[in-house]
Amino acid sequence: MWNNLPSDLLSNVFSYLPPHSLARAMATCRHWHDCGRLTTRDTSRHHHPPWFIAFPTRSSKLCFVHNPIESTWHLLNLEHVPSLTRPVLTIAGHGLILFKSTGSVPLRLSVCDPFTGQFRHLPPLQKPRTNPAVGVIEDCPSQFKVYVAGGMSKAESGGAASYEPTLEMFDSRSNEWTVMGSMPVEFAVRLTVWTPNESVYSREVLYWMTSARAYSIMGFEMSSNKWIELSVPMGDTLEFAAMVPRDGKLTVIGGTQGGNVLVWELGEGDEWNVIERMPVELGRRFIGGSTKCVGIEGGVCLYKEIDKGMVVWRRDGNHKNKWEWCWIEGCNQVSGKRLENYPIKGLFLHPNLASSSFF
Repeated sequence: MWNNLPSDLLSNVFSYLPPHSLARAMATCRHWHDCGRLTTRDTSRHHHPPWFIAFPTRSSKLCFVHNPIESTWHLLNLEHVPSLTRPVLTIAGHGLILFKSTGSVPLRLSVCDPFTGQFRHLPPLQKPRTNPAVGVIEDCPSQFKVYVAGGMSKAESGGAASYEPTLEMFDSRSNEWTVMGSMPVEFAVRLTVWTPNESVYSREVLYWMTSARAYSIMGFEMSSNKWIELSVPMGDTLEFAAMVPRDGKLTVIGGTQGGNVLVWELGEGDEWNVIERMPVELGRRFIGGSTKCVGIEGGVCLYKEIDKGMVVWRRDGNHKNKWEWCWIEGCNQVSGKRLENYPIKGLFLHPNLASSSFF
């Protein structure tokens, strides 16, 4: 029966498989391999939880991925990623990682599918700049947009470099950058110096958080081209804080001394409401040291180093409106080989083994 299924029907069946199962199916025969490559991923629905991607901060050539279905760690070698690039964030629903060039040269962005090895540079920016804030909006399964805000402009005629008070947008459909308009210089300064690049898009506003104490949030309203600023709850007392998306709403997770970790959701009138507390026994594991946080629709992860373990808050697969806290052991060996402990940058994405038209 399986041999006689039309390719489009078999590809639809394959779209429900988690990535590791799809890879095995594609290895069965040429017909299944071809159908697997035709499989399309709908970014508006995901049948499986996102995967955590851990990048050692000293290398862009390796990454460790955690399979949440089998609770296993795997090593990926990103030999196709050029040197002097670093991961910024993910275009999660498309299964892509956004990289940026490092050093004093003008920013150059590129995208990579770590599972298929596909890699591509984005075109140069309209306004050359270094170290801007970077954000992503995923409009639909076939389109995404990348935004850059602020950054340092190259000095002209031997003069001093200055902050670039503009916002640019890259559209994957047109493959072009467009200058969207100006921004307050003070916003450009803060987004350049104090922003770790994680962004959240909620209710037609693209948000970034400054990492300086006290924490604050800056947002760009798409409909009005207006810049806004929000306070962060307990922003001057939090040991760590991060924005994450949850059910289309802007959410902040932060921790205080003593292991008290809270989750706030932005409500009407820009009021913050506490919606969740991490169990105390899990929060105590993150006392001291440099705690980091990354989020995606359906999951949030708090982590430190590669072998220290992580706390994940994610949607229960059997109950759409129920979320659960769980502990995940860190990665200290892969394929029986002992690993050194690495400081890492963590990201979330939904792996995609299907061919992308963007490449």
